[in-house]
Amino acid sequence: MNREASLHQAMTETAPWDVVIVGGGATGLGSAVDAATRGYRTLLLEQADFAKATSSRSTKLSHGGVRYLQQGNISLVLEALKERGRMLRNAPHLVRRQAFVIPAYAKWEIPFYGIGLKTYDALSGKASFGRSRMMGAATVHELMPTVAQKDLSGGVVYYDGQFDDSRYTVALAQTLESLGGVAVNYVKMIRLLKHNGIVCGVVARDEETGTEFEIQAKVVINATGVFTDEVRVLDEPQAPGILSVSQGSHFVLPKSFLPGQHALMVPKTADGRVLFAIPWHGAVVVGTTDEPVPAPSLEPRAMEMERSFLKHHIELYFGRRPEDSEILSMWSGLRPLVRKQGAKSTAALSREHTVLVSASHLVSVTGGKWTTYRRMAEDAVDIAARTAGLPQRPSATQELRLHGWSEEAAHGATTAQDIPLYGSDQPAIDALAASSPQLGARLHPQLPYRVAEAVWAVRHEMARTVDDVLARRTRALFLDARAAMDAAPVVAACLASELGRDAAWQEQQVQSFRAIAEGYVYRS
Repeated sequence: MNREASLHQAMTETAPWDVVIVGGGATGLGSAVDAATRGYRTLLLEQADFAKATSSRSTKLSHGGVRYLQQGNISLVLEALKERGRMLRNAPHLVRRQAFVIPAYAKWEIPFYGIGLKTYDALSGKASFGRSRMMGAATVHELMPTVAQKDLSGGVVYYDGQFDDSRYTVALAQTLESLGGVAVNYVKMIRLLKHNGIVCGVVARDEETGTEFEIQAKVVINATGVFTDEVRVLDEPQAPGILSVSQGSHFVLPKSFLPGQHALMVPKTADGRVLFAIPWHGAVVVGTTDEPVPAPSLEPRAMEMERSFLKHHIELYFGRRPEDSEILSMWSGLRPLVRKQGAKSTAALSREHTVLVSASHLVSVTGGKWTTYRRMAEDAVDIAARTAGLPQRPSATQELRLHGWSEEAAHGATTAQDIPLYGSDQPAIDALAASSPQLGARLHPQLPYRVAEAVWAVRHEMARTVDDVLARRTRALFLDARAAMDAAPVVAACLASELGRDAAWQEQQVQSFRAIAEGYVYRS
């Protein structure tokens, strides 16, 4: 992907695009890919970086949703299980099967959870990731030697999916380009264009230069996640809000907290949520919380109540509270939850998605969850095409292999513990790393990334800032915030060299990233 070429096309195209999509997260890029597979001329605009907000801050699960099974939402679970299987087939380099253990501290919990998860197995049908089974305390201890043993009665093991969220989003952007669509980051939609009261395009601003320009469109899709209502107000100033925004926070701990290959799942915590501890890129992700927030932001911060909640549950299930230095990173993500009557908390709100069409034909898609992004996109494009009178063509994304798909990844997806992030691009990256000692060097001794990955991100994945490289093209910031801060000067030097920036820009990038990264460092 090349930002200069994509931006030039967005700025100079005079004929109306069939579909213009605002928002470069999972739903927006999923919608863009869906539209492009139908042959619609498609342009996507993202105000910051792809997956900058919610789509890079998930709990890294491609799952049916055991929580929704508990709530009796069978239709959502069935849909998510189907989509989980499609994610694995279409991007095996980014998605893998993961075993989860539910420890039981009362004997009745073993059959209770065991029967529920047998239902989960049955609902998955041919798309099953593995069959659940009940276990005694000795087996649970063998699989999870660090989990609290007092009063342990046994447990249940079941299977779900795990993935790398922002890398998946990058693969969607690359797939869009291969289909003839155009995506460009750091371009903000600032105004809707209308003709006779009907949306006919947008005014956009290149955030790097400040240049504003008009884009004509037959239909505009608002896929801005937690910012959905802000765009709806641009269309209808009196439009009532439809979202309640919820925040989920996570800690990243050393592998020593959960040394095996199994993940931990706690079915019900004090706030009614499911809690996970999941192996991820050589570390352990623990989350998530559920707290309402008054307004969305691009860089949400964990609240003190969330930090205390996570520390308490880590101590409860692992027998000790982590030291500050053992919390390698701490991040928060916001969820766009569609409001419904009678909901008393954000934990009770639906993750089912909604597609709305305004009187001016602005199409807004919101809600849902990562695993169902493809179905959300299909529904949004179906409705957008009808709204705009585009030729009716079916979605072609159910079995669409995403960029990076490879036979090796597909055949190794059932057992691989380290997600092979680059798939079919891996040989080219390895060759780049081997071309010089500098490119083959590690960004930091405590990070698994080489300088070559940073250069590749700039040349081929539209990375524009140090944050792009260390937070979303690699996952350095999410894995070890302090190490990522130390690596920032090396990455800034790569960016400056590749993009032709001066020393002042390079220093500004380092300082800007360190200001962001401070929010990921746990300090008492």
